[in-house]
Amino acid sequence: MGSLLDYRKIRQDFPILQTKMNGQSLIFLDSAASSQKPQKVIDVFNDYYRCRHANIHRGAYRLSSEATDLYQYTRQKVAHFFNIPDPRTCIFTRNATESLNLVARTWGELHLQEGDEILVSELEHHSNLIPWMILAKSKKAKLCHLPLTNEGFYDDSRLDDVVSARTRIIALQQMSNSLGTIHHLERIAKKARSVGALFVVDGAQGAPHLKTDIQAIDCDFYALSAHKMLGPTGVGVLYGRKEILESIPPYLGGGDMILSVTKDSFQPAEIPQKFEAGTPNIAGVIAFAAALEYLENVGLDQIHSHELELGSYALEELRKVPKIKMYGPDSMESRGGIISFNLDGIHPHDVGSILDEDGIAVRAGHHCCEPYMKLCKITGSVRSSLYLYNGPEDIDSLVSSLKRVSSIFHEPVQAGSTTKNRMSQ
Repeated sequence: MGSLLDYRKIRQDFPILQTKMNGQSLIFLDSAASSQKPQKVIDVFNDYYRCRHANIHRGAYRLSSEATDLYQYTRQKVAHFFNIPDPRTCIFTRNATESLNLVARTWGELHLQEGDEILVSELEHHSNLIPWMILAKSKKAKLCHLPLTNEGFYDDSRLDDVVSARTRIIALQQMSNSLGTIHHLERIAKKARSVGALFVVDGAQGAPHLKTDIQAIDCDFYALSAHKMLGPTGVGVLYGRKEILESIPPYLGGGDMILSVTKDSFQPAEIPQKFEAGTPNIAGVIAFAAALEYLENVGLDQIHSHELELGSYALEELRKVPKIKMYGPDSMESRGGIISFNLDGIHPHDVGSILDEDGIAVRAGHHCCEPYMKLCKITGSVRSSLYLYNGPEDIDSLVSSLKRVSSIFHEPVQAGSTTKNRMSQ
């Protein structure tokens, strides 16, 4: 396994990975939901509250100025990390969900007309689906769906079937949180340009795992969450084209988003303050810079190579588990470190609960991707998601525990035994 990172050394940077879970060493395979945090990020977060706490922008004193500088430094760091020319086009939100809602409630409400079309897919996370459903209902627009291949990729050969002159918004993901499929968006971006549609990318899963160049993607908006990329919870980023951000109305009204106010009117501030009403998650934003620095030091390309090699090993080993069905591509080509599966006849929650007994943390359910689960005719799945701190022994433990789950549910009941006896093994 020549492409693996020095994951054992990396693990030492994450305090929670040194702890026990149900008496077992914690094996964390749920980074697609939220990654763990290195000590460096925790230290920066704590340092703000211990030594630097003050509200930003408003104070004519040193603490406030220092907090403001650190907050704005993160904005510059985000712009550099994603090759965004102007840091002012990086808007801080609470998460990718709020970022996508911001686009729907501002640009969408302003520009969408009755009969217009919004293109999504059945593979989208609910965060990139429900805001557009709400918008479509409000504006009497039509929600259309880009077909998927059998492996869970966007079938961009069908773009001409679903994109028309009435298509006003195309909102798709960079990487699937359910399958790990990495979508090639270049052709979709060109199609959006050809009909004058807004191109919105949900980067919540892509940003933590793939070296992402916003200019190369050529999207109008890109949304991400800090907590999936080693950062704190409660911090998101929305990138938007400068001319679009300047042309749309504020999302929230209140302090810090105004230039001037009279008794019956107001003038909004320039971007980015225009979209950052109220006191933000200052500590979280400042600590996010430390997370980005950590990822830069390791290298996104190296992280992706690590996940590809580890994921290939996981696919090979998981196939040895009796009565397992895996979803998505059969290989790691164009796939991130997410593997979803079911064991025949066993509810995903039962699988997850027994894995938890062995100290293994996975996600079980529909993964906020219920339309795709229905497309697959399942109620949910078990999802294991890998990151830079996972290694082959984590996969070995997962496979061993899954074999135990399979034996509990699938072995024939012996004479005189009971379900309770089998479940207590």
